[in-house]
Amino acid sequence: MDGIQSIHIVTEYITLGQFLKFASIIDNGGAAKAFLATHEVLVNGEPDNRRGRKLRNGDVVKVLGKSYGIEG
Repeated sequence: MDGIQSIHIVTEYITLGQFLKFASIIDNGGAAKAFLATHEVLVNGEPDNRRGRKLRNGDVVKVLGKSYGIEG
């Protein structure tokens, strides 16, 4: 996947809020709600602002002009 940064997880899934912190997009989990309210996030090409959205192996998240592939 050219141009897509891989995010490796060791669990079945990671929530969108956890992903934002893990990818160093936000500083802490408490900032997820505010970030998602003010920034467009695409999960597999569809807008999603639910911090509890479960991301699994193969999902692609696009945020702030960058794409991230979930690998687990």
